[in-house]
Amino acid sequence: SDSNSSGYDLVRTLRMAGYGMLIIGPSLHYWFNFVSRVFPKRDLFSTFTKMVLGQMVYGPTVTALFFSLNAALQGESGSEIIGRLKRDLVPTLKSGVMYWPICDFVTFRFVPVHLQPLVSNSFSYLWTVYLTYMASLSKVSTS
Repeated sequence: SDSNSSGYDLVRTLRMAGYGMLIIGPSLHYWFNFVSRVFPKRDLFSTFTKMVLGQMVYGPTVTALFFSLNAALQGESGSEIIGRLKRDLVPTLKSGVMYWPICDFVTFRFVPVHLQPLVSNSFSYLWTVYLTYMASLSKVSTS
């Protein structure tokens, strides 16, 4: 939406809340349960394996889904969405590599699995501020 950058954007807030409730919340629940079944220990090997899987599988998937859904809900065309992914996905994932490993280490090493989605969502708050900024960048020119 083309709202005033200094004003409150209710539609953007609703998009972000919907993504969090319908996509991130449930997917984190299943992701943490999955990796804890496959790697049930909290030793360093299991912790680092879960971190790598998060960076290589979960993170790229939900980030690409976020950019795609967010752009589509703003009326961007398929080619504009592809252009946005080409421009923004890799820089966002690189930023994620600087942020998520420490969050994941704390979560996987020290937090019981039933609380891991809650702890991860707490870390996600700051990440969402960054994602919202990246998603608010202008459309990609497709001409």
